[in-house]
Amino acid sequence: MTTALIILGAGMGTRMNSDMPKVLHQIAGAPMLVHAMKAGAALNPEHTVVIAGHGAAEVEKAAKAYDPDATIVLQSEQLGTAHAVAQAREALSSFDGDAIVLYGDTPFISPETLAAMTAARLTHDVVVLGFEADVTERYGRLITKDDQLDRIVEFKDATDEERSVTLCNSGVITANSKALFDLIDAVGNDNAAEEFYLTDIVGIARARGLSATVVRCDESETLGINSRAELSRAEALYQSRARANAQNDGVTLSAPETVFFAHDTFIGRDTVIEPNVVFGPGVTVETGATIRAFSHLEGCHVSRGAIVGPYARLRPGAELAEDVKVGNFVEIKNAQVHEGAKVNHLSYIGDATIGARANIGAGTITCNYDGFFKHKTTIGPDAFIGSNTMLVAPVEVGAEAMTGSGSIITRDVPAGDLALARARQENKAGLAVRLFDRLRALKAKGK
Repeated sequence: MTTALIILGAGMGTRMNSDMPKVLHQIAGAPMLVHAMKAGAALNPEHTVVIAGHGAAEVEKAAKAYDPDATIVLQSEQLGTAHAVAQAREALSSFDGDAIVLYGDTPFISPETLAAMTAARLTHDVVVLGFEADVTERYGRLITKDDQLDRIVEFKDATDEERSVTLCNSGVITANSKALFDLIDAVGNDNAAEEFYLTDIVGIARARGLSATVVRCDESETLGINSRAELSRAEALYQSRARANAQNDGVTLSAPETVFFAHDTFIGRDTVIEPNVVFGPGVTVETGATIRAFSHLEGCHVSRGAIVGPYARLRPGAELAEDVKVGNFVEIKNAQVHEGAKVNHLSYIGDATIGARANIGAGTITCNYDGFFKHKTTIGPDAFIGSNTMLVAPVEVGAEAMTGSGSIITRDVPAGDLALARARQENKAGLAVRLFDRLRALKAKGK
Protein backbone atom coordinates (compact mmCIF):
# COMPACT_ATOMS: atom_id res chain seq x y z
CA MET A 1 0.00 0.00 0.00
CA THR A 2 1.46 3.36 -1.01
CA THR A 3 1.36 6.22 1.47
CA ALA A 4 1.52 9.99 1.41
CA LEU A 5 2.22 12.14 4.45
CA ILE A 6 0.35 15.38 5.04
CA ILE A 7 2.07 17.24 7.87
CA LEU A 8 0.36 20.30 9.30
CA GLY A 9 2.79 23.07 10.23
CA ALA A 10 1.05 26.35 9.50
CA GLY A 11 0.31 27.59 13.01
CA MET A 12 1.98 30.60 14.59
CA GLY A 13 2.09 29.13 18.08
CA THR A 14 1.04 32.25 19.97
CA ARG A 15 1.75 30.70 23.37
CA MET A 16 5.39 30.13 22.40
CA ASN A 17 5.80 33.93 22.40
CA SER A 18 8.25 33.67 19.52
CA ASP A 19 8.92 35.09 16.08
CA MET A 20 9.90 31.57 15.00
CA PRO A 21 7.22 29.24 13.61
CA LYS A 22 6.15 26.86 16.34
CA VAL A 23 7.12 23.70 14.44
CA LEU A 24 10.73 24.91 14.14
CA HIS A 25 11.39 24.97 17.87
CA GLN A 26 13.85 22.21 18.59
CA ILE A 27 13.85 19.02 20.58
CA ALA A 28 17.14 17.12 20.78
CA GLY A 29 18.75 19.37 18.19
CA ALA A 30 16.08 19.07 15.50
CA PRO A 31 12.91 21.06 14.76
CA MET A 32 9.69 19.43 15.94
CA LEU A 33 8.69 19.31 12.27
CA VAL A 34 11.66 17.09 11.49
CA HIS A 35 10.71 14.68 14.28
CA ALA A 36 7.27 14.32 12.69
CA MET A 37 8.82 13.84 9.25
CA LYS A 38 11.22 11.20 10.60
CA ALA A 39 8.36 9.24 12.15
CA GLY A 40 6.42 9.29 8.90
CA ALA A 41 9.52 8.42 6.87
CA ALA A 42 9.42 4.93 8.41
CA LEU A 43 6.40 4.26 6.16
CA ASN A 44 8.49 4.95 3.03
CA PRO A 45 5.95 7.51 1.79
CA GLU A 46 5.63 8.21 -1.90
CA HIS A 47 4.88 11.87 -1.14
CA THR A 48 5.48 14.17 1.82
CA VAL A 49 3.42 17.35 1.83
CA VAL A 50 4.07 19.98 4.50
CA ILE A 51 1.38 22.59 5.03
CA ALA A 52 3.07 25.87 5.96
CA GLY A 53 1.68 29.24 6.94
CA HIS A 54 3.41 31.50 9.46
CA GLY A 55 7.10 31.71 8.53
CA ALA A 56 6.53 29.54 5.47
CA ALA A 57 9.99 30.23 3.99
CA GLU A 58 11.68 29.09 7.20
CA VAL A 59 9.45 26.03 7.44
CA GLU A 60 10.24 25.13 3.83
CA LYS A 61 13.98 25.48 4.45
CA ALA A 62 13.85 23.14 7.45
CA ALA A 63 11.65 20.59 5.68
CA LYS A 64 13.81 20.56 2.56
CA ALA A 65 16.97 20.18 4.63
CA TYR A 66 15.60 16.89 5.94
CA ASP A 67 13.80 15.77 2.77
CA PRO A 68 14.65 17.64 -0.44
CA ASP A 69 11.72 15.95 -2.18
CA ALA A 70 9.12 17.25 0.27
CA THR A 71 6.38 19.45 -1.19
CA ILE A 72 5.58 22.66 0.68
CA VAL A 73 2.08 24.07 0.34
CA LEU A 74 1.02 27.45 1.70
CA GLN A 75 -2.11 27.82 3.85
CA SER A 76 -2.61 31.56 3.68
CA GLU A 77 -5.57 31.53 6.09
CA GLN A 78 -5.82 29.24 9.09
CA LEU A 79 -9.47 28.14 9.04
CA GLY A 80 -9.13 24.81 10.81
CA THR A 81 -7.51 21.42 10.40
CA ALA A 82 -9.80 20.25 7.57
CA HIS A 83 -9.03 23.43 5.67
CA ALA A 84 -5.31 22.84 6.25
CA VAL A 85 -5.42 19.27 4.92
CA ALA A 86 -7.43 20.43 1.91
CA GLN A 87 -4.46 22.52 0.81
CA ALA A 88 -2.66 19.28 -0.10
CA ARG A 89 -5.29 18.32 -2.66
CA GLU A 90 -3.46 19.63 -5.71
CA ALA A 91 -0.11 18.19 -4.64
CA LEU A 92 -1.73 14.75 -4.35
CA SER A 93 -4.09 15.06 -7.31
CA SER A 94 -2.54 12.10 -9.15
CA PHE A 95 -2.02 9.98 -6.02
CA ASP A 96 -4.48 7.21 -5.15
CA GLY A 97 -2.87 5.61 -2.12
CA ASP A 98 -3.43 6.29 1.57
CA ALA A 99 -2.85 9.72 3.10
CA ILE A 100 -1.91 10.00 6.75
CA VAL A 101 -2.26 13.32 8.53
CA LEU A 102 0.46 14.21 11.04
CA TYR A 103 1.18 17.37 13.03
CA GLY A 104 4.44 19.27 13.06
CA ASP A 105 4.03 20.12 16.74
CA THR A 106 3.41 16.50 17.80
CA PRO A 107 6.91 15.02 17.55
CA PHE A 108 6.68 11.69 19.35
CA ILE A 109 4.37 9.50 17.25
CA SER A 110 6.29 6.25 16.87
CA PRO A 111 6.88 4.39 13.60
CA GLU A 112 5.30 1.32 15.21
CA THR A 113 2.09 3.23 15.87
CA LEU A 114 1.96 4.49 12.29
CA ALA A 115 2.53 0.95 11.04
CA ALA A 116 -0.41 -0.22 13.16
CA MET A 117 -2.59 2.47 11.59
CA THR A 118 -1.66 1.44 8.06
CA ALA A 119 -2.42 -2.17 8.97
CA ALA A 120 -5.84 -1.16 10.28
CA ARG A 121 -6.55 0.56 6.97
CA LEU A 122 -6.67 -2.85 5.32
CA THR A 123 -10.05 -3.46 6.99
CA HIS A 124 -11.42 0.05 7.65
CA ASP A 125 -12.02 3.13 5.51
CA VAL A 126 -10.95 5.66 8.14
CA VAL A 127 -8.46 5.06 10.96
CA VAL A 128 -7.96 7.47 13.85
CA LEU A 129 -5.22 7.41 16.49
CA GLY A 130 -6.56 7.59 20.04
CA PHE A 131 -5.28 7.37 23.58
CA GLU A 132 -6.53 7.08 27.14
CA ALA A 133 -5.76 10.39 28.85
CA ASP A 134 -4.98 10.87 32.55
CA VAL A 135 -6.33 14.43 32.36
CA THR A 136 -8.96 14.71 29.67
CA GLU A 137 -9.67 18.45 29.61
CA ARG A 138 -9.26 20.08 26.19
CA TYR A 139 -9.07 16.79 24.24
CA GLY A 140 -11.66 15.78 21.68
CA ARG A 141 -13.50 12.55 22.44
CA LEU A 142 -13.69 9.41 20.31
CA ILE A 143 -17.24 8.12 20.49
CA THR A 144 -17.58 4.45 19.58
CA LYS A 145 -20.66 2.42 18.73
CA ASP A 146 -20.93 -1.29 17.95
CA ASP A 147 -17.13 -1.70 17.79
CA GLN A 148 -16.88 1.12 15.28
CA LEU A 149 -15.69 4.68 15.71
CA ASP A 150 -18.93 6.60 15.31
CA ARG A 151 -17.80 10.23 15.57
CA ILE A 152 -15.29 12.63 17.11
CA VAL A 153 -16.50 15.47 19.30
CA GLU A 154 -14.29 18.46 20.11
CA PHE A 155 -14.10 19.16 23.84
CA LYS A 156 -15.68 22.60 23.60
CA ASP A 157 -18.63 21.12 21.66
CA ALA A 158 -19.05 17.98 23.78
CA THR A 159 -21.92 17.27 26.17
CA ASP A 160 -21.23 16.27 29.76
CA GLU A 161 -21.92 12.65 28.83
CA GLU A 162 -19.47 12.81 25.93
CA ARG A 163 -16.86 14.44 28.13
CA SER A 164 -17.06 11.46 30.49
CA VAL A 165 -15.50 9.32 27.74
CA THR A 166 -11.76 8.88 28.37
CA LEU A 167 -10.76 7.75 24.88
CA CYS A 168 -9.29 10.91 23.36
CA ASN A 169 -8.40 12.09 19.89
CA SER A 170 -4.78 12.63 18.83
CA GLY A 171 -5.75 14.25 15.52
CA VAL A 172 -3.77 11.71 13.50
CA ILE A 173 -6.00 10.23 10.77
CA THR A 174 -5.47 8.03 7.74
CA ALA A 175 -7.73 7.20 4.81
CA ASN A 176 -7.53 6.77 1.08
CA SER A 177 -6.29 10.07 -0.31
CA LYS A 178 -9.14 10.69 -2.73
CA ALA A 179 -11.74 9.60 -0.17
CA LEU A 180 -10.15 11.92 2.40
CA PHE A 181 -10.53 15.00 0.22
CA ASP A 182 -14.05 13.96 -0.75
CA LEU A 183 -15.00 13.76 2.94
CA ILE A 184 -13.35 17.12 3.64
CA ASP A 185 -15.53 18.72 0.97
CA ALA A 186 -18.55 17.92 3.15
CA VAL A 187 -17.10 19.46 6.34
CA GLY A 188 -18.78 22.63 7.60
CA ASN A 189 -17.87 25.13 10.31
CA ASP A 190 -21.04 25.14 12.39
CA ASN A 191 -19.27 24.79 15.73
CA ALA A 192 -18.10 26.87 18.68
CA ALA A 193 -14.87 27.92 16.98
CA GLU A 194 -16.39 28.38 13.51
CA GLU A 195 -13.57 26.25 12.11
CA PHE A 196 -13.50 23.41 9.62
CA TYR A 197 -12.60 20.41 11.79
CA LEU A 198 -10.85 17.43 10.25
CA THR A 199 -12.43 15.34 12.98
CA ASP A 200 -15.85 15.83 11.35
CA ILE A 201 -14.91 13.47 8.54
CA VAL A 202 -15.51 10.47 10.83
CA GLY A 203 -19.21 11.28 11.32
CA ILE A 204 -19.58 12.05 7.62
CA ALA A 205 -17.90 8.76 6.68
CA ARG A 206 -20.16 6.76 9.01
CA ALA A 207 -23.25 8.51 7.61
CA ARG A 208 -22.13 7.37 4.16
CA GLY A 209 -21.82 3.78 5.31
CA LEU A 210 -18.03 3.77 5.52
CA SER A 211 -16.22 2.05 8.37
CA ALA A 212 -14.00 3.74 10.96
CA THR A 213 -11.87 2.44 13.79
CA VAL A 214 -9.41 3.52 16.47
CA VAL A 215 -5.78 2.49 16.90
CA ARG A 216 -4.62 3.16 20.44
CA CYS A 217 -1.22 4.40 21.60
CA ASP A 218 0.34 5.68 24.81
CA GLU A 219 -0.59 9.25 25.68
CA SER A 220 3.07 10.30 25.64
CA GLU A 221 3.22 9.70 21.87
CA THR A 222 0.50 12.29 21.28
CA LEU A 223 2.16 15.05 23.26
CA GLY A 224 1.55 18.34 21.47
CA ILE A 225 3.82 21.33 22.08
CA ASN A 226 2.15 24.70 22.54
CA SER A 227 4.36 26.56 25.04
CA ARG A 228 7.95 26.87 26.20
CA ALA A 229 7.10 24.88 29.32
CA GLU A 230 5.70 22.06 27.20
CA LEU A 231 8.78 22.23 24.99
CA SER A 232 10.98 21.74 28.05
CA ARG A 233 8.90 18.79 29.20
CA ALA A 234 9.13 17.27 25.74
CA GLU A 235 12.92 17.66 25.76
CA ALA A 236 13.09 15.97 29.16
CA LEU A 237 10.89 13.12 27.92
CA TYR A 238 13.04 12.65 24.82
CA GLN A 239 16.27 12.64 26.81
CA SER A 240 14.90 10.18 29.35
CA ARG A 241 14.01 7.76 26.56
CA ALA A 242 17.33 8.27 24.76
CA ARG A 243 19.32 7.58 27.94
CA ALA A 244 17.34 4.42 28.66
CA ASN A 245 17.79 3.23 25.08
CA ALA A 246 21.54 3.86 25.25
CA GLN A 247 21.87 1.87 28.46
CA ASN A 248 19.77 -0.96 27.02
CA ASP A 249 22.14 -0.98 24.03
CA GLY A 250 25.16 -1.52 26.28
CA VAL A 251 26.38 2.05 26.83
CA THR A 252 27.63 3.03 30.28
CA LEU A 253 26.31 6.37 31.52
CA SER A 254 27.83 7.15 34.90
CA ALA A 255 25.41 10.04 35.52
CA PRO A 256 22.61 9.56 32.97
CA GLU A 257 20.61 12.63 33.95
CA THR A 258 23.54 14.88 32.95
CA VAL A 259 24.05 13.48 29.43
CA PHE A 260 22.14 15.03 26.54
CA PHE A 261 21.66 13.33 23.17
CA ALA A 262 20.63 14.71 19.79
CA HIS A 263 17.89 13.16 17.69
CA ASP A 264 20.41 11.26 15.55
CA THR A 265 23.14 10.37 18.06
CA PHE A 266 24.55 6.88 17.60
CA ILE A 267 26.63 5.32 20.40
CA GLY A 268 28.20 1.85 20.12
CA ARG A 269 28.07 -0.71 22.89
CA ASP A 270 30.69 -0.69 25.66
CA THR A 271 31.23 3.02 25.23
CA VAL A 272 31.58 4.90 28.51
CA ILE A 273 30.10 8.37 28.78
CA GLU A 274 31.03 10.38 31.85
CA PRO A 275 28.91 13.16 33.42
CA ASN A 276 27.89 16.40 31.69
CA VAL A 277 28.49 15.37 28.09
CA VAL A 278 26.43 17.03 25.35
CA PHE A 279 25.91 15.55 21.90
CA GLY A 280 24.86 17.90 19.11
CA PRO A 281 23.45 16.60 15.82
CA GLY A 282 25.43 14.26 13.59
CA VAL A 283 27.55 12.29 16.08
CA THR A 284 28.61 8.66 15.76
CA VAL A 285 30.67 7.02 18.51
CA GLU A 286 31.88 3.49 17.87
CA THR A 287 32.24 0.57 20.25
CA GLY A 288 34.48 0.90 23.27
CA ALA A 289 35.18 4.61 23.14
CA THR A 290 35.32 6.80 26.24
CA ILE A 291 33.82 10.28 26.33
CA ARG A 292 35.00 12.01 29.47
CA ALA A 293 33.21 14.63 31.50
CA PHE A 294 32.15 18.06 30.23
CA SER A 295 32.83 17.32 26.57
CA HIS A 296 30.74 18.63 23.66
CA LEU A 297 30.51 16.72 20.38
CA GLU A 298 28.76 17.75 17.17
CA GLY A 299 28.95 16.52 13.57
CA CYS A 300 31.83 14.17 14.30
CA HIS A 301 32.87 10.53 14.20
CA VAL A 302 34.73 8.82 17.04
CA SER A 303 36.18 5.38 16.31
CA ARG A 304 36.65 2.31 18.46
CA GLY A 305 38.80 2.75 21.54
CA ALA A 306 39.23 6.51 21.24
CA ILE A 307 39.30 8.65 24.37
CA VAL A 308 37.85 12.16 24.28
CA GLY A 309 38.07 14.72 27.06
CA PRO A 310 37.51 15.83 29.69
CA TYR A 311 36.51 19.32 28.55
CA ALA A 312 37.03 18.55 24.87
CA ARG A 313 35.09 19.97 21.94
CA LEU A 314 34.67 18.08 18.69
CA ARG A 315 33.10 20.22 15.98
CA PRO A 316 31.66 19.27 12.57
CA GLY A 317 34.07 17.35 10.37
CA ALA A 318 36.17 15.96 13.22
CA GLU A 319 37.09 12.35 12.40
CA LEU A 320 38.93 10.38 15.07
CA ALA A 321 40.38 7.01 14.11
CA GLU A 322 40.86 4.08 16.46
CA ASP A 323 42.72 4.62 19.74
CA VAL A 324 43.07 8.36 19.26
CA LYS A 325 43.39 10.42 22.42
CA VAL A 326 41.95 13.93 22.62
CA GLY A 327 42.47 15.52 25.99
CA ASN A 328 41.35 18.42 28.11
CA PHE A 329 40.52 21.78 26.53
CA VAL A 330 41.21 20.56 23.00
CA GLU A 331 39.06 21.70 20.07
CA ILE A 332 39.05 19.81 16.78
CA LYS A 333 37.17 20.98 13.67
CA ASN A 334 37.12 19.57 10.12
CA ALA A 335 40.17 17.44 10.79
CA GLN A 336 41.13 13.81 10.43
CA VAL A 337 43.13 12.35 13.30
CA HIS A 338 44.58 8.96 12.39
CA GLU A 339 45.16 5.83 14.47
CA GLY A 340 46.90 6.26 17.79
CA ALA A 341 47.56 9.98 17.45
CA LYS A 342 47.45 12.13 20.57
CA VAL A 343 46.21 15.69 21.03
CA ASN A 344 46.21 15.82 24.78
CA HIS A 345 46.17 19.39 26.05
CA LEU A 346 45.00 22.92 25.29
CA SER A 347 45.20 22.73 21.49
CA TYR A 348 43.18 23.82 18.46
CA ILE A 349 43.27 21.55 15.42
CA GLY A 350 41.25 22.88 12.50
CA ASP A 351 41.28 22.00 8.77
CA ALA A 352 44.03 19.47 9.30
CA THR A 353 45.17 15.89 8.87
CA ILE A 354 47.11 14.34 11.74
CA GLY A 355 49.06 11.20 10.87
CA ALA A 356 49.02 7.94 12.78
CA ARG A 357 50.81 7.99 16.15
CA ALA A 358 51.68 11.67 15.84
CA ASN A 359 51.97 13.56 19.11
CA ILE A 360 50.62 17.11 19.28
CA GLY A 361 52.14 19.06 22.15
CA ALA A 362 50.19 21.26 24.55
CA GLY A 363 49.16 24.65 23.21
CA THR A 364 49.56 23.75 19.54
CA ILE A 365 47.41 25.73 17.11
CA THR A 366 46.81 25.18 13.42
CA CYS A 367 46.46 28.74 12.17
CA ASN A 368 43.95 27.88 9.45
CA TYR A 369 42.17 31.16 8.65
CA ASP A 370 43.66 34.23 6.96
CA GLY A 371 40.57 36.37 7.32
CA PHE A 372 39.13 35.27 3.98
CA PHE A 373 40.01 31.61 3.31
CA LYS A 374 40.65 28.41 5.26
CA HIS A 375 43.94 26.57 4.72
CA LYS A 376 45.03 23.04 5.55
CA THR A 377 47.73 21.70 7.84
CA THR A 378 49.10 18.20 7.23
CA ILE A 379 51.12 16.38 9.87
CA GLY A 380 52.70 13.06 8.93
CA PRO A 381 52.73 9.80 10.89
CA ASP A 382 54.95 9.61 13.97
CA ALA A 383 55.63 13.36 13.89
CA PHE A 384 56.23 15.17 17.16
CA ILE A 385 54.87 18.71 17.45
CA GLY A 386 56.49 20.57 20.33
CA SER A 387 54.37 22.45 22.84
CA ASN A 388 53.11 25.90 21.88
CA THR A 389 53.82 25.42 18.17
CA MET A 390 51.94 27.67 15.75
CA LEU A 391 51.43 25.92 12.41
CA VAL A 392 50.61 28.65 9.88
CA ALA A 393 48.63 26.94 7.13
CA PRO A 394 48.99 25.90 4.41
CA VAL A 395 51.88 23.90 5.78
CA GLU A 396 53.02 20.28 5.94
CA VAL A 397 55.13 18.51 8.56
CA GLY A 398 56.54 15.24 7.27
CA ALA A 399 56.62 11.80 8.81
CA GLU A 400 58.83 11.49 11.91
CA ALA A 401 59.58 15.21 11.79
CA MET A 402 59.69 17.38 14.87
CA THR A 403 59.06 21.02 15.74
CA GLY A 404 60.73 22.72 18.65
CA SER A 405 58.53 24.09 21.42
CA GLY A 406 57.42 27.66 20.86
CA SER A 407 58.07 27.56 17.12
CA ILE A 408 56.05 29.41 14.48
CA ILE A 409 56.12 27.11 11.47
CA THR A 410 55.48 28.88 8.17
CA ARG A 411 57.27 26.53 5.75
CA ASP A 412 56.99 22.81 5.11
CA VAL A 413 59.11 20.53 7.32
CA PRO A 414 60.56 17.55 5.41
CA ALA A 415 60.23 14.06 6.84
CA GLY A 416 62.69 13.38 9.63
CA ASP A 417 63.72 17.03 10.06
CA LEU A 418 63.65 19.17 13.19
CA ALA A 419 62.20 22.65 12.66
CA LEU A 420 63.09 25.52 14.99
CA ALA A 421 61.50 28.89 14.36
CA ARG A 422 62.04 31.16 17.33
CA ALA A 423 64.40 33.95 18.39
CA ARG A 424 67.66 33.02 20.10
CA GLN A 425 67.47 33.42 23.88
CA GLU A 426 69.68 36.06 25.50
CA ASN A 427 70.24 36.43 29.27
CA LYS A 428 70.99 39.94 30.56
CA ALA A 429 73.03 39.58 33.76
CA GLY A 430 71.40 41.19 36.81
CA LEU A 431 68.88 43.13 34.73
CA ALA A 432 65.83 41.58 36.42
CA VAL A 433 66.92 42.68 39.90
CA ARG A 434 67.67 46.24 38.73
CA LEU A 435 64.32 46.45 36.95
CA PHE A 436 62.42 45.18 40.00
CA ASP A 437 64.17 47.72 42.24
CA ARG A 438 63.25 50.54 39.88
CA LEU A 439 59.60 49.49 39.72
CA ARG A 440 59.35 49.17 43.51
CA ALA A 441 60.70 52.68 43.88
CA LEU A 442 58.18 54.07 41.40
CA LYS A 443 55.34 52.27 43.19
CA ALA A 444 56.46 53.68 46.55
CA LYS A 445 56.25 57.21 45.09
CA GLY A 446 52.71 56.49 43.95
CA LYS A 447 53.50 56.63 40.27
